[in-house]
Amino acid sequence: MTEQAHELALAVAQSLDAKKAEDIQIIDLTGLSILADCFVVASGQNPLQVHAMCDEVLEMLKKRGLNAVRLDGYRAGRWVVMDLGDVIVHLFHQEERAFYNLERLWNDGTNTTVYAPVK
Repeated sequence: MTEQAHELALAVAQSLDAKKAEDIQIIDLTGLSILADCFVVASGQNPLQVHAMCDEVLEMLKKRGLNAVRLDGYRAGRWVVMDLGDVIVHLFHQEERAFYNLERLWNDGTNTTVYAPVK
């Protein structure tokens, strides 16, 4: 994963943590996908929390002078996908995350990091 993608993934994880996202993981896809360098995956307890998590990431991007390339799923708030270029963010309602289990699908990721905030 490039340094730029790693830095952005950490900033996304910090933003998600600020909205009490659960089980935040960064999955390194280096050499596995041409889609992105990594995924950031997190869960919310309900659609309102998923919306708040997404809004927080969008605000963080705005402060950095960045925009999401594409955003999908916001309206339903069950699985929001944010394409940030080298980083793709998946924000799930807990039920959808358990059902789709992206971590299992991408278990060849060379390095899955469970985000732990620095206190």
